Amino acid sequence: MTTAVERQGAFVFKGGPVTLVGPEIKVGDTAPDFTVVGGDLNPVTLADSKGTVRIISVIPSIDTGVCDAQTRRFNEEAAKLDGVTVLTVSVDLPFAQNRWCGAAGIDKVKTVSDHKDLSFGTAYGVAIKEFRLLSRAVFVIDANDKVVHAEYVAAAGEHPNYEAAIAAAQAAK
Repeated sequence: MTTAVERQGAFVFKGGPVTLVGPEIKVGDTAPDFTVVGGDLNPVTLADSKGTVRIISVIPSIDTGVCDAQTRRFNEEAAKLDGVTVLTVSVDLPFAQNRWCGAAGIDKVKTVSDHKDLSFGTAYGVAIKEFRLLSRAVFVIDANDKVVHAEYVAAAGEHPNYEAAIAAAQAAK
């Protein structure tokens, strides 16, 4: 993770402040491209879902309580949001993501892994320097790749504002 932008104390993880690497994405920004790995081990990029509204749910690890709840909630919402692509991004390996989704019955959200090179994490400013994990965040990107909602959750144990993200996705359709 070699980038000039570091935001010290921008997130609380394991009870203390940590450094996030990458810029803070704001509403109105053009969504940065990224390359992550899908469950089939093939690359997934922002362009793969171009022309749709995207909700990108970012979590530290699928195997923790709040991350589990966040992914389940967006899976439920995705079933009601026609024309919206929902991605959950973490650095968990695709095998672990697939196992968890199968056990949890997750079938509307697409889990993708940023384990390879933190392409998403550093592009969206959610890469935790000290732990090589991602901080909790939610981004909504319209069909023209403009960010219409960006929420950086303050601490790992806190939930994002699901209603605000869903409202932004509905408004962007």
